[in-house]
Amino acid sequence: MTDHFAARPGFGPVEWRVIDGLLPYPEALEMMERRVGEIASGTAPETVLLVEHPPLYTAGTGARDADLVDAHRFPVFQAGRGGEYTYHGPGQRVAYVLLDLRRRREDVRAFVAALEAWIIGTLDTFQVLGERREDRVGVWVRRPARPLAADGTVAEDKIAAIGIRVRRWVTFHGISLNVDPDLDHFSGIVPCGIRGHGITSLADLGILVSMPEIDSVLRTQFETVFGSTVGAGS
Repeated sequence: MTDHFAARPGFGPVEWRVIDGLLPYPEALEMMERRVGEIASGTAPETVLLVEHPPLYTAGTGARDADLVDAHRFPVFQAGRGGEYTYHGPGQRVAYVLLDLRRRREDVRAFVAALEAWIIGTLDTFQVLGERREDRVGVWVRRPARPLAADGTVAEDKIAAIGIRVRRWVTFHGISLNVDPDLDHFSGIVPCGIRGHGITSLADLGILVSMPEIDSVLRTQFETVFGSTVGAGS
């Protein structure tokens, strides 16, 4: 399965939009809903929205009550995407990826693999080895300096999450990459329902970069996997 996921010839570039400030989650949902409908009807281009949110938890369609450890810590929103609980907040780059798979490949698994490749390419720019796991969605970083995991393997932390939804073959929701969030905020949930592993960030790994720097690399790596972009942004 190739990770290259560019649109077929004849389709325009993807609109790239960086939204300043902390975007309330309901506003993000409204923006995605509106643009997904427009993409599906052919009246708007495919779009990537890069945002930061105020501290909050979101629940995917597979979220279990037991995984919400502290229900009163931050607001909890029903996301409508796949997956379980996750945290969003300042210092985390969230990218909502609104693509028309009819222009590319009507293959959701291949789309998720392409998102993983995008994140892994971005991390590689900062000399961080991000890895896939067959039994765990997202991108992972090995932590050999830490004690072995319960199963005797090298400890691993999650650095990026993926959660998507598809309607009329148009994707929405997307990825979240931990740049420099407060990692303690993840303790109010069991992130993505996965126990026995930690959460990390670029800052936690000793890599201090600004959000504009991250956005620039994300854009370059996105174009490598998905094709050209257009619009204001980093």
